[in-house]
Amino acid sequence: MSKFIETLKNIWGIKELRYKILFTLLVLGIFRLGSFIVLPGVNVEVLRVASSARDANDLLNIINSFTGGAFNQGAIFALGIMPYITASIILQLLGFAVPYFQKLQQSEGESGRKKINQYTRLLTVFITLVQGSGYLAYLASTGAIDKSVDTAVFFLSNSIILSAGTIFAMWLGEKITDRGIGNGISLLIMVGIIATLPRSFVAEIQTQLSSNGFFVILIELAVFFMVVLASILVVQGVRKIPIQFANRMVGRTGTDLPVQGNRDYIPLKVNASGVMPIIFAQAIMFLPLTLAQFAMASNGEQSDTLIALNNWKSLPYNLIFFTLVVVFTYVYTALIVNPQQYAEYLKRQNSFIPGIKPGEDTEEYIDMLTTRVTLPGSIFLGLISIFPALVAVAGVSDGFALFFGGTSLLILVGVVLDTLQQVESYLLMRKYDGLVKSGKIKGRAPGGMQIGADF
Repeated sequence: MSKFIETLKNIWGIKELRYKILFTLLVLGIFRLGSFIVLPGVNVEVLRVASSARDANDLLNIINSFTGGAFNQGAIFALGIMPYITASIILQLLGFAVPYFQKLQQSEGESGRKKINQYTRLLTVFITLVQGSGYLAYLASTGAIDKSVDTAVFFLSNSIILSAGTIFAMWLGEKITDRGIGNGISLLIMVGIIATLPRSFVAEIQTQLSSNGFFVILIELAVFFMVVLASILVVQGVRKIPIQFANRMVGRTGTDLPVQGNRDYIPLKVNASGVMPIIFAQAIMFLPLTLAQFAMASNGEQSDTLIALNNWKSLPYNLIFFTLVVVFTYVYTALIVNPQQYAEYLKRQNSFIPGIKPGEDTEEYIDMLTTRVTLPGSIFLGLISIFPALVAVAGVSDGFALFFGGTSLLILVGVVLDTLQQVESYLLMRKYDGLVKSGKIKGRAPGGMQIGADF
């Protein structure tokens, strides 16, 4: 405990770091405040009744958990920061497929990055308008619109407000990145997710204690701890490919002596794709929800298949979800890890992998290792994505079960590691002890040779 208190004093003693932390907390507080400001013309009580009457297994509950409850509140931040995330993903994929965007990402430098940011903002506005219209239609279907408000005025004004809310949230995230600590957009997502954790945990404790399940609570906490630990290990795990720089000659002509080249390594992440495969798979799994709502609106009936795919605890949903996550993990890893780029870079640097010929053999070797390393990573992501359903079936309440895996857990783990890594760097620069005895938190930035994109 004394070590922990001393570390907190060291953190508070660094003026720049103290300012960044306070600024970040202030901005996060503003973002949370917006989650309770209700859209004009929305009857919150009617919306709450409709939300509570909804099936507990409904996918809309997952959407609500990502916005920190703002979705079911009818708040100005009901869409959260997710439209910006969607736009960023689209621009990133365009960078792999469209030469123009690829040139902006790789060759234009700072000017290219600014253009991509501008395109991302414009696309965010468009996506927000589309999703905002769908959200307002959902509010209308629940009867949560005040009858004294004109429908056209309601849709027009609140579409603008929802768009402004998302753009403002995006601006807050950028300000945190520039003047605060950590990645702003990631922190906004994390604070939305973690906002529902205390309430879900308290509800789980009350439920278990009412049935004399104190021992069950201990088991749940132990399982939760092990899942978090496994997530950290996979997020930080890398396969190091050793590389050797060629011998060089030093000295004057006639007396040159060979000097052994330096050694380094290429870090291949076990989970190079991060949380993106789960996000892609989750987006596809929302399609049955849209089809189910359309079917209900047209004839008032839903097929058994749509009902099963709309239940995140059903067997068909989890089988399809697991398969999609594994497939997308390989696809996304293939997009961001380029063995040919590694081989060309090694050749230009006059370096090689011991025992492997430069050129095509090196490319094939890296590709083979990437495929092998991705296999356990993809399986882990698939298991993590369906683990909330498994623990929910085992008896954990639905609200608390969502934190046992999926996008929520991986985002929490990744953002916390990234933020702690920045705090650690400030402490070490001031010659303080680090946050841990080793004085080093790797976070999500492994050492070794980095080539091209952030692998």
